[in-house]
Formats: sequence, structure tokens, C-alpha cells
Amino acid sequence: MEFVIDAFLPATLTSHPMSDEEFAALCDKHPDLFFEMTAEAELIVLPPHHSLTGDQNSRISRQLDVWAEQDGRGIACDSSTGFLLPSGARRSPDASWTLKDRIAALDPAIRKRYWHLCPDFVIELQSTTDRPQVARAKMQEWISNGAQLGWLIDPERRAVTIYRLNGDVETRVDAVSIAGEGPVAGFILVLGPVWKPMGDLKV
Repeated sequence: MEFVIDAFLPATLTSHPMSDEEFAALCDKHPDLFFEMTAEAELIVLPPHHSLTGDQNSRISRQLDVWAEQDGRGIACDSSTGFLLPSGARRSPDASWTLKDRIAALDPAIRKRYWHLCPDFVIELQSTTDRPQVARAKMQEWISNGAQLGWLIDPERRAVTIYRLNGDVETRVDAVSIAGEGPVAGFILVLGPVWKPMGDLKV
């Protein structure tokens, strides 16, 4: 798929459903861009993360990965990971965790490509370039596709909005940490490094 972006990113383009191979080829052809796809086969073209957002995201992913290694029941993935959801959407959360039993149930060929499932737990980090309504809609999409728990983290507001499988949505502001529940009970995300990734240095 050839295209030229002459507008500010993110941009949404009309497309068509793609196989894993077609989507991977598109990503390989445009390594400076990041792609997702809606359930309606609209292609979303995203810019790279701002540097500070990348730092914040690495701190979140690191904590989840350390816990997942100790817990042993699931696999933690970072923001470069793509999932093909039951709705047909292709999405990449900023951090995620999936039970190993569900991954083991996939066809072995699928395990080596994009996993055809929704993670059990997702974290999205809202950057200054993200539109709040779009971020909230994406969280609802994760839950609608089977995620049991989701956190939308907004460093600007120092807020964490919790999305649960039962439809309950709760926002906590100025929390020092947040504890996992359901599938990730026992995981505690320390938020200080996310709120102030560079310590007392003003940015």
C-alpha cells in the first residue's frame, strides 16, 4: 500500500482488511511510522512517541515485565506488540499482559506472528498529542474485545482511569501507586517515576 501523508499525524485512511503478512509488509515499508487498524478496516497512522512519553512508557513496561517474570502465569509485552482482536481490529497497547495458557492455545504459526487474541490486561499511556476521547474509546474497545482490566494513565493530570470487564470505570488522581486486580492481582505499579520521570528536573 503506497501513500503520502500530507497532514498532521495521527491520520486515518480508508483501507481494506489485511492478512498478517500484508500488515507486516506495510509496517516494514514505512519503518518511520506506526500503524493500527480499526474493526472497520480504517488504517490509523501514528507518529513516533515523544521522547519523554517513551521514557515514561519504558518505566511502566519495566515494572510490569519484572512482576510478570516473578509471577510466572503470563507474558508481558511492550508498545511495539500488535494484536489482532476478535473484532478484526489491529491494536497495540502501550503495555499488556496475557495468560500463557491462552497463548499456548493459539496455532503455533500464529504464535510467531501477531497473536489473534485480546490481552487480559492493558495499559495505555496518554501523551500530549492524544485526543482524550480517542484514548477513552480505545480503552472501551479493549474491554469490548475481552480485556479483563485496563488502565489509562494520564501524566498531565496525574490520573489513572480504571476500566473493568463489568463496565465499571473509576478514575484516581495523584495516586502514589495502583494495585492490579483480577488477572493481575499482586501487581503494583509505582507511579512516581511516571509522574516525574526526570525527577525534579522541570520539562
